[in-house]
Amino acid sequence: MTAEDTHGSAQGRPGRLGRGTLLLMSVATGLSVAGNYFAQPLLDVIGHDLRFSASTAALVVTVAQTGYGLGLLLLVPLGDLLERRRLAVTLCAATAVFLTVTASATNAALLLTGTALTGLTSVAAQVVMPYAATLAAPEERGRTVGTVMTGLLLGILLARTASGTLAELGGWRTAYWVNAGLMALMAVLLRLRLPALRTTVGLRYPALLRSTLALFAHEPVLRWRAALGALTFAGFSALWTALAFLMSGPAYGWQESAIGLLGLVGAAGSLSASATGRLADRGLVHHAAGAAAFLLLGSWGLLALGGAGGAWSLAALLAGVIVLDLAAQALHVSNQNLIYGVRPEARNRLNSAYMTSYFAGGAVGSALTSVVWSAAGWGGVCVMGAGLAAAVVAVWLLDRLVRRRRARPAGAGREQEPAAAAVPVTR
Repeated sequence: MTAEDTHGSAQGRPGRLGRGTLLLMSVATGLSVAGNYFAQPLLDVIGHDLRFSASTAALVVTVAQTGYGLGLLLLVPLGDLLERRRLAVTLCAATAVFLTVTASATNAALLLTGTALTGLTSVAAQVVMPYAATLAAPEERGRTVGTVMTGLLLGILLARTASGTLAELGGWRTAYWVNAGLMALMAVLLRLRLPALRTTVGLRYPALLRSTLALFAHEPVLRWRAALGALTFAGFSALWTALAFLMSGPAYGWQESAIGLLGLVGAAGSLSASATGRLADRGLVHHAAGAAAFLLLGSWGLLALGGAGGAWSLAALLAGVIVLDLAAQALHVSNQNLIYGVRPEARNRLNSAYMTSYFAGGAVGSALTSVVWSAAGWGGVCVMGAGLAAAVVAVWLLDRLVRRRRARPAGAGREQEPAAAAVPVTR
């Protein structure tokens, strides 16, 4: 029995997670991260309103992801130290406050400050995720992670649709005001509905941070999955950063609300999260990850055909968006299921280490996109994205080769993992 089993809830141990609570946690994660993505279909209109260039506009995405990365590194490990309900509620309330700063911005400096602080505290989503995994029964953990991840992914993708629509109705600031109100509501509901949950690790905060970084040295599963996650999210961010420029440019000439509707197309990919979670419960997580890696590479071929404009190009573009999002989310859920099974007593720190790498990759991807777009346009972005996807395939194949070589002397086909691993895996 782990520390989390002993201190898991107000009743003393985790159990079946009710549907209502699971739904609330899923919605909370989606709303928490949504504010980091409102700007993507609005980069052009925000730049015109606050009078800064396209390259500065692209920094809004980079700053949001950088803030989120810092929050992952500095705040998420606190879930292994502090009472998790209080931590989640505090972060949601702080996110509501910082969203109002962004909504009130009158210049680029204030906009970037509000965006960075919102990103920092929106890691409430990554506190809630392992919280749900701990409350769930072990045989349902994959499905639970997939369900909460579906909410998070819908928040990321539908944020673009919502912000585009709200910008048409009341200006680009409206989306931030609305999300601030919803995050305040989430803070109240989480406080009322979630059970108290504390993990006893016997570490002070500096030692907790050091132990988080030390996990990279001690856990090969974390290293491989962090590399896969970083490369995957770099390509994901490249696509969604460049799409705003492509769709508002001469090839398509779409308005903000229409660009935001692309989030509905991408949301179809979020359906893979729940399905991947169920595959993880059946022990097929590595097979799902491999298939997703190759789909990710193929998606960039479709996306490259979408840069010319016209009906056929648009059809190829939409198909590429769906395939890329489906593959990226399947890889992400596969990664998290494997990581959560390594050391259940350190689940928040493992999540912190993995997600810091994940969003560092996203920040690099969006930053590179602004440079590549200026130099080579949509074609250059597609070449960069295909290169990142090829690296994902290469890392997955190399990981598979290393695991097979390690398993051969022992006569086993499975990675050597602790007996307490909650998520079954196969090779």
